[in-house]
Amino acid sequence: SFTAFDFSREFKRASIDRVLANFVKEGKIRRVCRGVYDYPRYSKLLEQLLSPDFDQVARALARKFNWRIQASGIAALNLLGLSTQVPGKIVYLSDGPDRTYNIGQSELQFKKAALKNIGFKYRESGLIVHALKALGQQHIDDDVIKSIRKKIDVKKYNQIMLDTNTVTGWIY
Repeated sequence: SFTAFDFSREFKRASIDRVLANFVKEGKIRRVCRGVYDYPRYSKLLEQLLSPDFDQVARALARKFNWRIQASGIAALNLLGLSTQVPGKIVYLSDGPDRTYNIGQSELQFKKAALKNIGFKYRESGLIVHALKALGQQHIDDDVIKSIRKKIDVKKYNQIMLDTNTVTGWIY
């Protein structure tokens, strides 16, 4: 996903808007929500366009507004492959204001959060912390730990441990 902001260093805004509008008319890109676009993906199996990738949409909006964001709850679980549930509301924590975007049948919501909840140096650190919080201490077992380890590069283990040393004890 991308916004006009992603091209603003190379081109003038009027040119960007004109090209994006033409590409939407031609079906080369689609407007996901106001100011956000993606390349539509088609499923031969389902014989229809697939929904936008919410993580990419969230990251495009974060670039546009210069926010730090962190997937929370079900979104973090999905990104780590710990859940296949498709929620009606996808929540990201942010250092920006509270905002909600309607995307198809779903809501992409940004909630203002304290820096300690979003200020991780590594994306994987935040995903792990928020996924574990969403599961709750009583639901974390060896299978969950193994699933997380499969998603994380072994070379990042020490970095993640240093990055998360201030989180709640049971999560750390």
